[in-house]
Amino acid sequence: MRKIILSILFVKLFLFASYNEGKLVFENKCSSCHLPFVQMQTLKKNFFEKSNKLLKLKAPTVNMLAYAIMHSPKKVGDPNDEEMREIEIEEYLKSYLVKPDRFNSICDEHILKYYDKKPSMKGELSDDDYVNLAIFFMQYDKYNKSKKAVKINSDFDEDEIILKAKQNEKLILVYATSKTCYYCKKMDKEVFSKNEVQKLLNKNYILLEVDMDKNKLPFNLTKYYKRVTPTFFVLDNNANYLKTYVGSWSKKDFIDILKENLK
Repeated sequence: MRKIILSILFVKLFLFASYNEGKLVFENKCSSCHLPFVQMQTLKKNFFEKSNKLLKLKAPTVNMLAYAIMHSPKKVGDPNDEEMREIEIEEYLKSYLVKPDRFNSICDEHILKYYDKKPSMKGELSDDDYVNLAIFFMQYDKYNKSKKAVKINSDFDEDEIILKAKQNEKLILVYATSKTCYYCKKMDKEVFSKNEVQKLLNKNYILLEVDMDKNKLPFNLTKYYKRVTPTFFVLDNNANYLKTYVGSWSKKDFIDILKENLK
């Protein structure tokens, strides 16, 4: 039994390491063309209502790529055979990135017309890069279901968050916390970790987490702060202040707070 548990832990650690390696490959070698996550509702509006004039995308976003590879009608490999599917995704990526061909694209044919012609990446990626990229796309949904908090630091760009909030039609939720805050840790464990909370957050909010021991609140929120952690500030997508919620909350009460601000 112990050997089985250790084997499972090893596999999980291997996949997590490979996912992070694949994420680094994507960020370092692909992100200049492919933007990060954009809400699916916004993507649909962009392409099918605004003819790409809203976002002006020249290539699919990372979540569009993950969806196309894993879930679209043109998905790669057999979902019931994970090991073989990893190999098939790896081979597809090698084939397409070395010799891009629109006729071999797995993207929606109705939106291909908006994209620039992709240049070849021949010689830019190693065999390990392709393996890690394949695992990155296979694990993308899993590692992006959790709380996606943007950590605030001295280099924080407020304009970038406002642009992201507008593009994705989301509110901004600023979470004032501290590593020594017992009730913050309690909320992280008992509230933020719950699927229902995560879905509401990911769909409707950009979550900004501020360690008050190290950094200052963004968007001129200091005047509303009562030096209590946790504290939550809700802003609209122009970063205009709406409400403050002080203290720790149960899952039910926090869900009510999130829903209350959507009305």
